[in-house]
Amino acid sequence: MSGFCAVKTRWKSLKISNSESNINGLVIFLIMEIEEIKQIRKRLGMTQNQLAKAANVSQSLIAKIESGRLDPTFSNAQKIFQALKDFGKHKELKAKDVMTARIISVGPESTIKNAIDVMRKHSISQLPVIQEEKSVGLVSESVILNAMLEGKGKKVKDIMDDSPPVISRKTSVSVVSSLLQFFPLVLVSDEGILKGLITKSDLLGKVYR
Repeated sequence: MSGFCAVKTRWKSLKISNSESNINGLVIFLIMEIEEIKQIRKRLGMTQNQLAKAANVSQSLIAKIESGRLDPTFSNAQKIFQALKDFGKHKELKAKDVMTARIISVGPESTIKNAIDVMRKHSISQLPVIQEEKSVGLVSESVILNAMLEGKGKKVKDIMDDSPPVISRKTSVSVVSSLLQFFPLVLVSDEGILKGLITKSDLLGKVYR
């Protein structure tokens, strides 16, 4: 069956030819609003010309859509939204952009008192436990406090928690943010060598400054 069918979205109707409509594309791209194209483009630091080239449409089409003088077909809207999405991924900060390069740590054979002294000296509340350039655990103020209350352990290895996640330098900030909801810090490595760490304060300080 040929012709056009009207698909209602929460912002306006788009004319979609039966040959163009596909459920997966519809689900992906209707989460963005046509009116937001200009706002998203500017937020990404993208020009109309850049967006037009990336989406393989004319700059005049982008200008007309952004000014509200033209409703795009579904296929054009799909190409524009995909171009914005791809450009956004390219611009997204990576772990290497927000990590702290200096890793303050203790070894598993360190005493609990030494771990406390290191945390006090650097005004931090947790330390990765490193042995032979590998992460083997994590010790924090809460772990130490619980150990003291229970009267167990003299060395870090006796009380440390499991090692925090180790991620690539190219890991996106969105993934880092998700991990930090469950871990106090994440370690960053490059080809198996630890290069830095990221805490919530690092992320907040560098992403939302």
